[in-house]
Amino acid sequence: MPIHQPQQRTDVQSNPTGVRQAEAALVEHYPRLVRLAYVVLPPGLGRHRRVLTAHAVVQRALPAAGSKASSPRVPAQSRRTGPPAGTEGASADRVPVHPAYGWVRLRVLRAALAHERRPRWWPGRLPAPAALRPALPVVWGLRLFPRAGGVDELALDRALSAVDGPVRAAFALQLLEGLDESGVRELLAEAAVADPADAVRRAARLGRPDRAGAQAMLRSGEFDPCTVQTRPSDLLRRRHRVRAAAVAAALCVVAGGLVVAVEQGTNGPGEDRSPAGVLAPVLDPAELMRTAAERWADTSRVDFTAWPARGGRTEDDALLGRALRAWAEPPESVRVSTTPGTAAVPPAEPPQLLFADEVDGAAVVLFHDSADRVVRYAEPLSGAGGAALDFARTDDADVTTGAAVVVSRTAEGARFLLAPWIAESTTRDLLAPDTPGRPLEVGPDGVTAEVPRPAAGGACDAWPVIQLRSSERIVEKHAFLLTDLGELAPTHLTYMPKPGRGAPARQPREATGPDALLAWARTACSLRTLAGSGVRSVNNWAFAEQKLPEGGTSADWVCTRADTWRGPGRVLVQFLAPAASPADPATVIAHRDDTALCSKFGQHVLAGTHWRADSGRWYVLGAGSRAVTGIRATGEVRGAAGGPTLAVRAPRDADVELTASLREGGTLTAVH
Repeated sequence: MPIHQPQQRTDVQSNPTGVRQAEAALVEHYPRLVRLAYVVLPPGLGRHRRVLTAHAVVQRALPAAGSKASSPRVPAQSRRTGPPAGTEGASADRVPVHPAYGWVRLRVLRAALAHERRPRWWPGRLPAPAALRPALPVVWGLRLFPRAGGVDELALDRALSAVDGPVRAAFALQLLEGLDESGVRELLAEAAVADPADAVRRAARLGRPDRAGAQAMLRSGEFDPCTVQTRPSDLLRRRHRVRAAAVAAALCVVAGGLVVAVEQGTNGPGEDRSPAGVLAPVLDPAELMRTAAERWADTSRVDFTAWPARGGRTEDDALLGRALRAWAEPPESVRVSTTPGTAAVPPAEPPQLLFADEVDGAAVVLFHDSADRVVRYAEPLSGAGGAALDFARTDDADVTTGAAVVVSRTAEGARFLLAPWIAESTTRDLLAPDTPGRPLEVGPDGVTAEVPRPAAGGACDAWPVIQLRSSERIVEKHAFLLTDLGELAPTHLTYMPKPGRGAPARQPREATGPDALLAWARTACSLRTLAGSGVRSVNNWAFAEQKLPEGGTSADWVCTRADTWRGPGRVLVQFLAPAASPADPATVIAHRDDTALCSKFGQHVLAGTHWRADSGRWYVLGAGSRAVTGIRATGEVRGAAGGPTLAVRAPRDADVELTASLREGGTLTAVH
C-alpha cells in the first residue's frame, strides 16, 4: 500500500509566514470581507452600528499577539494572499480558495454569527454579548449608512431581515463568495452552525426567481459598508463634549474597577448591575437627541430622524426619565407590546425624542432609536392604571412610512402624530370611493383629531383611512393613503394598475386615483386579517382583466400583497366580479403566507376560480399576469386558451388544475 506523506502545515498563530499571509489576505480583500460581515450581522443592530460592527469584526479577525486559541492551519509555502485571480464573487466554488483567505473568512463568519447568539443565562432584553464588546472603529458625532438603493434593494434587505444569521450567511456565501451548496454547508458547519443543511435550504428561497438580479443587488451600494454616507447625530450636544469627556473618563475608571470586581467574584454591596444601572448614561434625559425644527426641509433622508421634538412636556426630565427607565427595565406594572419581529431591548445609545405631552388623559412620550424602532411610553394622569410601553419597527422608513405614528388610541379611534413635512391631511372612507375626503384637524404640535378605527369585527360597512399630502418644500410632493391596523405605525396602501393601460408599472403607485380607489373599495375589508401582524404596506396589483362569457362584462383579478417590517409577505388573490355596488366585497380565491408572490421577486401569478353566469351555467375561469401567453386546464375538465385568460364550461365542483406558459419560457401553476 503506498504511503502518502502529509503536507507540512504550520499554525497561522505561531508561524510568522502564516500570519503574514493571513494579514495580506485580510488587507487585499478587506471590502469583500466587510460586505460579507455586514450581510450576516443582525439587521436589528441598525445600519450605523452594523457598518461599524462589520469593520470591527474583520479588523479583529487576526489573532491577538500571544493568543493560544486553536485555529485552522495555513500552508506557509504559498505566496498568494487571497482567492485565485478571476474568482472575485463569481465562481469561487470551482477554483481553489487560498487557505489564508479561507481561514480569515471563517474567522469573520464565526464572529458575525456570534452577534446573534445568546447564552441561556443572558437576559432576554439585552443584546447578545458579542454586540456589547468594545471594538474599533468608533465614530463620534456622525452616523454612517451605506448608500441607499432602490425599491428592489430595499425589498431584498427586508427579506434578509426576516431570516436568521445562518440563512443570511448561506445566502451571502453563495451569491458573494460563489460557493456551491456543499461548500456552504461545510463552511457553516466549521462556523458552528447547528443545522447547515436547513440554512442552505432556506437561503435557496431568497431572491427567487431572479437570483442573478439578487446577486447584483447584494453587490450594490446598499450592502457596501465601505462606501457610506454620513449625517450628524448630536449637533445640539456638541458644546457639552468637554464636560462629557471628563465624566466619561471618570466612568471608565469606575467601570474598570467593576470589571476587576466581577472577575474576582467580589461584587460590593449595593452594586447596580440591572440594565437600567448599566445603561445609566444612555438613559439620561439630558442626553436625548433632539432634531432641529426645520431639518426635514434640508436633508436627503426624510424619515423619523428628521422629526423634531414636539409637545408641551419635552423639557419634563421627570417624565422622560420614567419613560427611559421603563424602557430599560419595565416593571411588572408596565404593559409591553411589540410589533412582530421588534426587539424590546434597551437602547444602545441615547435615543431621539420625538414627542412628549398629555393626550387623552395620559402623558405620552415617543422615542426613535438607532435600531430603527419607535417606542411609545404612556402613563395615566390619574387613576390606578399602569403605564404602557409599545415597540414598533421602522426600518428604512421614508416619506410615506415615516409620515405618522399613533400617539393615542381609544375604543372609538386613534390620534396620529404627523411628520413635519405633511402639509395637508384629510380622512376618507375606502368603501365610498366617489366621496371626497374631509379635512382632518391637526394641532400646532402635529397631533390630529381622533380618526375612527376600522371595525375589527361585525359588519364591515366603513373603512376610514387618512390621506396625507407632503409639503412642496421636499421633492416628493404627492398624496398617499395610510390605514390603522392596530399598531404604532400605520400601514401604507398602494396600487398597481391593470395591464394594457400604458407602460407597465415598475413599482406600486399611490392609491389615490379613481382606479385605485375603486379596487380598494372592493378589497378593503380583507385588511381585517392583517391586524397586529406588523404590516408596513399593502399593495393591490390588478394583474388581469377578463371578459366574462355570456355577456361580455368584465371582471378584475387582484393580488393583494402585505409586506411586513420584518420582511415576510402575505398574499390574497381576489376576484372582482361585476357588482351592483362599488363596495361589494371581492371573493378571496387563494392565499399564501411567507411568499415572494406578487412582488418584485415573484412577478408572475396565475389563479383560477369557479364562476356562475346569469344563465345558471358554471365555468372555470383562469387569469395570469402580463407575461402569461397561454393557459391550460386539466383534470375533470380540459381546455386551453391563448393569452392571459381562460374560460371553460365545467360543473360547479369540478376538480381542475390550471397551468400557464410564460413568454420567456417555463410554466406556472395556479396559486391556491
